[in-house]
Amino acid sequence: MAAPSASVEAPSPRTGPHPQRWLILGVICLAQLTVLLDNTILSVAIPSLNRELGASATDVQWMINAYALVQSGLLLTVGNAADRYGRKKLLVAGLVLFGVGSLAAGLAQSSGQLIAARAGMGVGGALLMTTILAVIVQIFDDSERVKAIALWSTVSSLGFAAGPLIGGMMLDHFWWGAIFLINLPVVALALVAVIALVPESKDPRGDRPDLLGAVLSTIGMVAVVYAIISGPEHGWTSTQVLVSAAIGVLVLGGFACWELRIPYPMLDLHFFRDQRFVGAVAGSLLVAFGMAGSLFLLTQHLQFVLGYGPLDAGLRTAPLALTIVALNLSGVGPRVLLALGTPRTIALGMTLVAAGLAMIATLGGTSYGGMLAGLLVMGAGIALSMPAMANAIMSAIPPEKAGVGAGINGTLAEFGHGLGVAVLGAVLNSRFAALVPGVAGAASLPAALATADGERERETITDAFAQGLETSQLVGAAAVLAGGLLAAVLLRRAERNTPVAPAGPAVGSAPTTGTDAAGTGSSTGTVVAGAGGSGSGAAT
Repeated sequence: MAAPSASVEAPSPRTGPHPQRWLILGVICLAQLTVLLDNTILSVAIPSLNRELGASATDVQWMINAYALVQSGLLLTVGNAADRYGRKKLLVAGLVLFGVGSLAAGLAQSSGQLIAARAGMGVGGALLMTTILAVIVQIFDDSERVKAIALWSTVSSLGFAAGPLIGGMMLDHFWWGAIFLINLPVVALALVAVIALVPESKDPRGDRPDLLGAVLSTIGMVAVVYAIISGPEHGWTSTQVLVSAAIGVLVLGGFACWELRIPYPMLDLHFFRDQRFVGAVAGSLLVAFGMAGSLFLLTQHLQFVLGYGPLDAGLRTAPLALTIVALNLSGVGPRVLLALGTPRTIALGMTLVAAGLAMIATLGGTSYGGMLAGLLVMGAGIALSMPAMANAIMSAIPPEKAGVGAGINGTLAEFGHGLGVAVLGAVLNSRFAALVPGVAGAASLPAALATADGERERETITDAFAQGLETSQLVGAAAVLAGGLLAAVLLRRAERNTPVAPAGPAVGSAPTTGTDAAGTGSSTGTVVAGAGGSGSGAAT
């Protein structure tokens, strides 16, 4: 029954990897880097935007949030569309939209124009974030996919951590619009390379589109993400946040009910019956939670407590990204994954992330030396855990649904980033306010320092803020450790319950091998070459 599908899907993992796969990977990862940089680079341009565009605090918030809201709301929808209509087509469309949005943002003359341009960039970013990972799954076979995903993960980490650093360096020499216009040559290069090199691939079944599911998922995701990112500013019990959260939960509940009823769902919720998938989902969410939350706290610690400027603070967070890059480019991460298997690798990686956060909290309070040690340990943990979990998610989903898998992975990252900043920021603010209850404006350090009466009180307030940072970092470490152990247990249990595939392909084995790929550990390393094709690869 599956033979016709095998002949349509392009390229099938069983036919061998794409001959120019590494060149394609380099080009699309360069395009991805520009998207990820834009997630963080705008933060260092806020003073310039306030001065040159007359942007208010609300304007700046929407410049940042418009991008995140549009991107997170569309990830699942565009991932499904890529599977149905062609991943190359949507990758090209994403590059074009992102390039046009970057041009409009760089030339914006008002806050409203910049907000609209950022929203357009969010559409292009959503298309790129889903199709890039889906293309990687298609052009690499299982013997190389772990290494490819590790390199993709390296670019993700580098882009996330390097945004403030690159933004600070550019703003020292150019006007604020340059941080957007620099995307244009990269987009042009990637567009030519994608059109010339990347093969087209899509779900051979050609199911009818799930339009209602797309609408429900987009509305629900936007509402929930908006509640998360606006909670710290407006208060978690404010009407604005509660209404947005309630709408998001209700709409997403309706989305789940609809997806279970129709024969052609946008997101097959039966994936969540796979313990490997659930374990990888939980782990990915908490890695993003820990990384985003810790960087949010680190920048404040370096600037407010240790007294570094924005560019110096960005330079001092660079060891985190450099550690991730070094371990994955040298192949250490993939080798550890093949040696230990996915559950143990995730447990080890998440334990290191938690240990790094704890070291930053306890050793980095008054000097950069202790913080540096924590950053290195944390970087090692992220280098091990992120590729393992991304590979586990993609391996638990049939290749013809690679776009949906990439959409799920991207959505988890958005949720994790928002939750990390919101939750750990709330812990920081709560602890800080409790330690300086008699100081007006204790909701933020600059406001509290502005009302301080004398140097002694300023020192007391700064010490209280440092204690709040320590508490929030430790809370983040505990959450990451618990999530990592839970993910490892679920993945290990799933491995034990998954029968080992025979050496040769067997008729009827597609449902089992379709979700049994490299991510399940070293014990499956010799059978994944036949399993990676999943639904279409078993019937030969």
